[in-house]
Amino acid sequence: MHVFITGASGWIGTALTRELLAAGHTVTGLARSEASAEKIRALGAGAVLGDMHDHDLIVAEAAKADATAHLAFTLDFAAFDETIENELQLIAKLDGALAGSGKAVIAASGTPILEGRLATEADHLDPAGPAGARVKTANAVLALSENGIRSALVRMPRTVHGEGDRNGLIAALVGLDRQLGTAAYVGDGSNRWPAVHISDAGRLFFLAIEKAPAGAVLHAVGEEGVPMRDVAEVISRKTGLPAAAVDPAQLGVFGALLGGDQPAANTVTRQLVGWEPTGPTLLEDLEAGYYTS
Repeated sequence: MHVFITGASGWIGTALTRELLAAGHTVTGLARSEASAEKIRALGAGAVLGDMHDHDLIVAEAAKADATAHLAFTLDFAAFDETIENELQLIAKLDGALAGSGKAVIAASGTPILEGRLATEADHLDPAGPAGARVKTANAVLALSENGIRSALVRMPRTVHGEGDRNGLIAALVGLDRQLGTAAYVGDGSNRWPAVHISDAGRLFFLAIEKAPAGAVLHAVGEEGVPMRDVAEVISRKTGLPAAAVDPAQLGVFGALLGGDQPAANTVTRQLVGWEPTGPTLLEDLEAGYYTS
């Protein structure tokens, strides 16, 4: 099988590329720079130079491939609406080019935030919530399944952790803690974040490409919910910072996210594609010093 990946040089894209190549598949990745292209080629995959505005290139590569994994996203809050609109235009063009082909289009999304209730694969994203900012894109991807395309979503939890993670939310939290001088949590810290190890996330995307049914929603959730006070206490031990509750207003846009109780389930995912997460836990990766050394 030949798979085309947007965001192939990124955190999850790299893990997925390795899974596909190890299974004997071929991969072509979209790269925004020659440096990213070299990273993709070093894995043993092919690379094409372009970005998410190069619709004709992306559609052509998707048409040549047996499956497409859409992982690329430019998080620019100053141009967020334009970014979403660009994605929607691209998905519409993919619909026109791939309709009736039965080819797979698997895209990343986020698990819902339902504040205190376990989010399942059947729950819808809240367009007003942090995890629902790309709900229009998610819905457009699922709608492809109505036109003979095997489209599916892989919803990612708040943290996809592992050695080498430099840009995820846990890395950002540790950086913020250092600025504050406190290993921070909100309230009593009993609120939970779902989490998954990078190896498990890459393998779930691989399984989704191979066998997710059209219209499927999958949760890349290795742990349903890790209490944020537990996270703060490990960060405290590893950095020497005191663990303490803070006013979420001190954390800016991070405040609401850090204080939210947002566990998520993976039962349907495991049944649909036979995925079993086996990687280290979030606390184990924190204890290993990957985020604090």
